[in-house]
Amino acid sequence: MTIPADYEARVYAGVLGKIIGVYLGRPFEGWSNERIERELGEIQYYVHETLNAPLIVSDDDISGTFTFLRALTDHGISHDLTAEQIGETWLNYLIENRTVLWWGGMGLSTEHTAYLRLKNGVPAPQSGSGERNGKVVAEQIGSQIFIDGWAMVCPGDPEKAVALARKAASVSHDGEAIYGAQVIAAMEAQAFVEPDLNRLLDTAEGFIPKDSVIYGLLQDVRTWHANTPDDWRSTFRKIETKYGYDTYGGNCHIVPNHAVVLLALLHGDDRFQKSLMIANTAGWDTDCNSANVGCLMGIKNGLAGIESEPDWRGPVADRIFLPTADGGRCITDALHEAGEIANIGRSLAGQERAVPKGGARFHFSQPGSVQGFVPSGGECRAENVAHGGERVLAIRYAGVAPGQEALVSTLTFPAAPAFKKSGYAMASSPTLYSGQTIRARIFADAENPRPAETALTLWVSGKENTRERLRGPVLRLPPGTSGELVWQTPDTNGCPIVEVGIEIGGGSETGTVFLDRMDWVGAPRVTLKRPADGGDSWRHAWVNAVDHFDPWGTWAGMTYKLIQDEGVGFVFQGTQQWCDYTVQTEVYPHLADEIGLMAAVRGMRRYVALTLRPDGKARLVARQDRTEATLAEADLPWKLDHVYHFALTTRADGALVGAVRDNLGAEATLTGNVAPEQASGAIGLLVREGHGQFGEVVVEPAG
Repeated sequence: MTIPADYEARVYAGVLGKIIGVYLGRPFEGWSNERIERELGEIQYYVHETLNAPLIVSDDDISGTFTFLRALTDHGISHDLTAEQIGETWLNYLIENRTVLWWGGMGLSTEHTAYLRLKNGVPAPQSGSGERNGKVVAEQIGSQIFIDGWAMVCPGDPEKAVALARKAASVSHDGEAIYGAQVIAAMEAQAFVEPDLNRLLDTAEGFIPKDSVIYGLLQDVRTWHANTPDDWRSTFRKIETKYGYDTYGGNCHIVPNHAVVLLALLHGDDRFQKSLMIANTAGWDTDCNSANVGCLMGIKNGLAGIESEPDWRGPVADRIFLPTADGGRCITDALHEAGEIANIGRSLAGQERAVPKGGARFHFSQPGSVQGFVPSGGECRAENVAHGGERVLAIRYAGVAPGQEALVSTLTFPAAPAFKKSGYAMASSPTLYSGQTIRARIFADAENPRPAETALTLWVSGKENTRERLRGPVLRLPPGTSGELVWQTPDTNGCPIVEVGIEIGGGSETGTVFLDRMDWVGAPRVTLKRPADGGDSWRHAWVNAVDHFDPWGTWAGMTYKLIQDEGVGFVFQGTQQWCDYTVQTEVYPHLADEIGLMAAVRGMRRYVALTLRPDGKARLVARQDRTEATLAEADLPWKLDHVYHFALTTRADGALVGAVRDNLGAEATLTGNVAPEQASGAIGLLVREGHGQFGEVVVEPAG
């Protein structure tokens, strides 16, 4: 597999096309063509405001696409990845009934059905088989909507893309749903090197059985298009008659919607806007179909194809939500996700990973990328430009008088309204915490009339969704000079940091500052507690994977109450980048089969935990998918309604130290080791079948 010279740019365009398609079609998902044309007309641009809906939302098309692909990084980047390993990735990142999927119930939601199979020990691909789940359930649309990433890691190699797509789709689907996913994967992979749509279709046809419904559908739609190339509605009426929802049942069958994807591509005249217009105006599963069309058009025609018509990118500003058990990955952006995909593709091709600007979180390395940075105060704008041979974020400000400021910022944690469930639930932790050090490289334009007074700035959540802004040290930049803003973030008294940005003030008047890169590093120094003047954001910062999470009705001076009715439940907070830290808290078992403190959390089934059980044993355990290893254990008396102190340290080299003591003098220290790649991650609280309470949770650098 040869990596194209413009690979990263094409992947970025594909990711943008995918999310633009979702955001465009999501507000009227499931509407019929008749209703769309009657109430909205042709969908030429975003209509969320007309329908009083948010633009940037969490959605299964986006979350599943970029989450399930992590099977490659978690299980070894290889074409030998198995369907069973992809199924393990589902179990690690999905929180049942809460994240990524439509949890419609066994036998109605295909993905929920497959999840329950996996949870109950049925491995993929049996989890998605038609033999087990029935033909109608197995042939719904989910296989197709999650497939784009598998194509983008195989540029110019449709055979390998189709093989990975089959494995990924078979976790939850079978039959015609597999063939539809393979068609999309083959076309998208080949689109990196082939611009002609008909040749892409010819390529895809070679990978599916000639006696399949999808193959016949391909022939029909191509023929109907050839007969009336200027009338997409004529082709759509034929699709409705032969392949419509009344013929192919279930909640959302792949066949009608696959036909709409082909309809939009063939009648779209190779234009991004027209192709999306047809996919969305035709109706049915609008966000899914629009997403596949947008991704293929982005890969095929690149950024220029997206930018040749209306401003699709400005309102989106690269922003993505990925709510999973890895809460620190929820707030992300199109450029970051494109970089992750492209580096998987490079690894599969035996090439070195690309690390723009030393691996900085924000590097703006593709044209137009703003990575979520938007104006947040004063008269200014943010745009991506070329400067000194690099892409940078230009912050253009005007009229900044003494006592005023211009601000641009990006999210580090969702605003509280995002947690009010509307379709797909939010699960997120902040990406930035107290005690971490932010660094930003900036330049002042040589044409500025006055020095620019610059500073890092952040916002913390407050009561009733209010926000307080904090400012770091000021750096004064004369015209034509550069510098670095450095700030160790202050203690926010338990309130989550929700935004970070750049402030320009102090009489800077008019000019431009270029943000070259921004990053933050290090373990946090933070106490996770109920702030005296905070609203609900501090509670939402915990990713909730427990049956009942109540931080209000606690006893015995505790802060958090966890109740798990069956099995084991968790709450998590932090990011997978955390390492070399100690986490500690007070633990109060009321009635439980096990209670504990977690570190190096990398999902529901990948973590380290220090636990105590009624058998009087303290244990240090490491979980990796279905395998849980006891690294050390020690005797410690178990007492209900009794307070214990737990502390757990994880080092970057894999060394672990756990300590438990009670207030009567009993104590135990446990040590063990894991592989270095298992030694970083978030922190968490654990309870198994029962009720436990926990005090304030302190996280600080190990030392």
